[in-house]
Formats: sequence, structure tokens, C-alpha cells
Amino acid sequence: MKLELQKGSRSKILAAVVLSTMAVFVGRLFYLQIIQHGFYVDVANKEQVKRLTIPAKRGLIYAMDGQDPVPLVMNQTVYTVFADPQTIKDDAKIIDTIKRIAGGNARDGLQALLDKKDSRYQILATKVTRVQADKIKAEDLSGIGFQEESQRVYPEGSLAAQTLGFVDYSGTGRYGIEDKLNDRLTGKDGLLQSVTDVSDVPLTIGNNNINKPAVNGDNIVLSIDRNVQSHVEQALADGLKRTGATKGSAIVVDPQTGKIMAMANLPTFNPAKFNEVTDPAAFNNGAVSSPYEPGSDVKTLTMATGIDKGVVTANSTYVNTDHIQVDDRTISNATLGQTGTITFQHALNWSLNTGFVTVAQLLGDGTNITRGARDTMYDYFYNRFHLGQLTGIEVAGEVTGTIISPDEVDGNAVKYSNMSFGQGLDVTMVQVVAAFSSLVNGGKYYQPTVLAGVMDTNGKYVPNKVTSSPSNPISASTASQLREMTHVARSTFYSGVDKQGYYTGGKTGTSQVVKNGGYADDESVGTYLGYGGSADLSRYVIMVQVSGDHKTLQGARDALPIFTDISNWMLDYLKIQPKG
Repeated sequence: MKLELQKGSRSKILAAVVLSTMAVFVGRLFYLQIIQHGFYVDVANKEQVKRLTIPAKRGLIYAMDGQDPVPLVMNQTVYTVFADPQTIKDDAKIIDTIKRIAGGNARDGLQALLDKKDSRYQILATKVTRVQADKIKAEDLSGIGFQEESQRVYPEGSLAAQTLGFVDYSGTGRYGIEDKLNDRLTGKDGLLQSVTDVSDVPLTIGNNNINKPAVNGDNIVLSIDRNVQSHVEQALADGLKRTGATKGSAIVVDPQTGKIMAMANLPTFNPAKFNEVTDPAAFNNGAVSSPYEPGSDVKTLTMATGIDKGVVTANSTYVNTDHIQVDDRTISNATLGQTGTITFQHALNWSLNTGFVTVAQLLGDGTNITRGARDTMYDYFYNRFHLGQLTGIEVAGEVTGTIISPDEVDGNAVKYSNMSFGQGLDVTMVQVVAAFSSLVNGGKYYQPTVLAGVMDTNGKYVPNKVTSSPSNPISASTASQLREMTHVARSTFYSGVDKQGYYTGGKTGTSQVVKNGGYADDESVGTYLGYGGSADLSRYVIMVQVSGDHKTLQGARDALPIFTDISNWMLDYLKIQPKG
């Protein structure tokens, strides 16, 4: 009986052990297959699913060469050379090879980098060309690898640098077109994901397989003409050297479309060497980002407002005493002596402040710049000519400037008397150029643009389609009268400097500079704003600005010769036929 009990106990114990063991296995399997399912799926995916980002190529940027696009910004493949300090074998040979072939692109302290044995990745050289990379590979160095990258190259050097901008080390566009259109230029990276076997051979089946091609960035074509841009930059540089100005800007625009043919700023920089620039101000496109008091250039817009409202014509007269009273302020002319009863054409020729304050008064009750006069001027300056507003031009850094509304405390008669001859408002060159273009193109305001179109995937130029019609700030009759008035103003004093047989016109501007809350006595900005073409059609508008700290620069003396240089060259370049 005792023996039978012992045998039964052994069976029960064995069964209990087996059941316990099975329970452990079942529990473990439940833990692994159910509770830890997600974890092991992730581990398997990491080992079996290979993911590769397919980088998108950044879009190229083209300029026009007459009617044909030419590359202004391209991409170049370069390489980063790196080492795995744990697998390298011959430090001396590696150091000698990198220094000898990579040259100035090699990092300092190569031995110290190779001595970092706790690291698996140390960069030895950057921006190595394909030829250099191939020479390094031919040395068959153990533990050396190459990482392919792309960098921007500029076939035209610093041409149109502030309009283009640059791409920083992170691949992000900075300033200019590169910044403003960064999303379009960048494109979208693709993805290649595949399930592989133990030998990393891709399997042809599986829900985890993905092949999403990269979408390269747009290849942008600018309206900038490389030939015009090049000449404008040279003319501007020559002008600064001649006048002693330290800063200058110039814009050339087609007034019939609003397309910018050139936009230049000095000092400039080389986008390929942006890291060597010591003064970040060189990156700024002053033509769109530096508001200033435009001075006498605005007299053309005041005159256009008066003509368009029917209160004055070029041949209307007023009595000039060289001074005019507005509330408690006396406003004087910069040029004295043209006194007596004179026409408003004469006032424009001699740039007499009193004439344009009188226009502002005529917009009111004839003797005062009333609230109605101020509302009218604000409507034309701000709403119609778009001064003090973003133009929407496709370069980064554009600012609005300031036009004081009559609704504001400072929007009084004195403020608007000053605005009539270009003081008391802050605007940008591109705003003034766009507004002036409407005076010489039949009364149409076009939004200024630097975009002409794109190059499609087949390398074909596709011009932009016109999506909106221009506005009409003034009538065609008003525009015709202003075009003639500015032609007379230029030909009265400067006709001998222009090529014969063409129709040109313009207006000088000398602007005071506000410093420390008041106008500086030892500094002024010189501008010239004008157009050229045939008697029937204005083909270009040019604006030139020169300035410098403690420099008293003038429109007629310093900016006008630069305009004349560019204008005479444009007449030849555009093959405009002279009259007669």
C-alpha cells in the first residue's frame, strides 16, 4: 500500500512539473507574441526593412539673355570625406593623402580626429570635388568613406547677388529669391523602402515596400536680363567711384509689363563665398528693403494727382515768391530766383517746392490743404500708386515704408505739404519705380515682378501666364501729359547727353536724411528717375540712387549721369529705332 502511494505521488509530481513547465512556456510565448508583439515587429522591421531617403534636387535659377534663359545658379556635387577611427589602419598615409589632395578643404588637426577611437565618424574634409574624391578613393584607404552632397555654384559670380540670395549650410535659402521661393526651389524628398532577406537582398513582395520618387524643385526663370544686369552693375560701380558715394542701387523695369530687367545694389557679395562676408548689410537688397524719403521724384505723382482731378495742367500758372506758408510753417524752394507768374511745367523743370504745395492746395479750396485735399492725396499715393505698401515682388526682405493717413494726428496740412514734394513719407525704390511706370505707360499700374517663368522637366522655357490685369491709377490722358512734362523737364537742361532721335524723360531727386530725430545737414541721397524709348512707347524705366554716410549727394550731379549711361546703352541693346 505504501509503495503504491509513493508511485502515485511521483506521477502527480511529474505531471505538476510538466504542467508548470508548459505554463511557463505558454506564458512566455504569450508575453513575447502578444504583449511584446509590437516591440519585436519593430526590431524585425529595423533589421529587414531598409529605408532610404531620396533627396530632391534644388531647382536651378535662370536669367534671361535676350529671349533665351541662361543658368545663373546651378548645383554641383561635392563630397564630405569621413573616417571611422575604429577601423583605420595607417594614420600617416591618411593624413598625407587628405592634405595633399583635399588641400584647403581638409579639416585642421587631422591626427586628433583620427585619435578619437570612441567615435565611428569623424569628418576629415568637406566640399571635395568628384575628381578629388576619385583620387582619394584610388589610394584604397581603410576606414575612409564619402558622403555625397550638393552645393550651389554661380557661373556669373556675384551678378545680381542680392536678388538671388544664397543657400546656407543647412540647405535653406537665405535672402533674395532663394529665401522667398525656398519651398518651390527645395522640392520634396522621395522614399525607397524595401523588405530584405538576411543578405540585404530586396524581396519583391510585401506590404512594406515603398518607392516614392523625389520631386525636384522648380527651375525658376527670372525676368532679370544678364546683359542689362551686368551693365547696370558696372555703371553703378563707375558712378560710385566718380561721386564718392559708398552705397548705390539701380532698377530697370519694363513699364509695359512690370518685369524687372535689372536690380543692382552696391556694395555686393559673392553668393558662393557668403561665409566670408563681414558686414551682413551686404546681403540686403536695398531697392526693396531700405525705405527713404524720396524727395522730388514724388513731385511727378503730385502733379499726376492734380491733373487727374482736373485742378491743374502743365500750362496752368501760379505766382512763385520762392516761399509759401502752410499753417505755422514757411516752405522754401531749394532753387531761388524763378519768381513771378510761372507755369507748373516751369515748376517741374526747376523742381520748385512751392509749385507742388500749390497743387495740394488746389486739391482743397485753393488756398488751404483741406481734409478733402489730404484724403485725395492719400487715395492716390497709397491706394492707387501703392506707396507705403508691399508690392509683392518675389524677393525676401521687402518692407512697406510709411504713408501717414489723414485719420492720424500727424496727417495734417503741414505733413501733406511736405509729402507733395517728397518729404514726410518713407517708401522703397521698387514702390516708386512701379508708380512712376504708370505715368509713362498709359496709366497702368503693374505689380513689379522678377519672375519670367520656369524651365520644365524637358528643359523647355515656359513663360508665366498673365493672371491679373493691371489697375488704372490715372487716366490715359493724365499719363500722356505727365510723360510729356517729364520729357520737357529732361530736355530743358540735359537733352545734349541723350542719343539723338529718341524720346526720354525724367526727374531728379535730392532727399534729406533723418538722423537723431532731425534732418542731417551733412548728408543727402541723390536719385534720378526716368524712362526712354520712342515717341509712341516707353521701353524702360530706370531709377538710380546714390548715398553714403556724411555724403551730400545730388540727383542731377551724381545720379543723373548713371541714368544716362544706362539709358543710352539700353537704346542700343533693345535695338530701338531712332526717329528720322
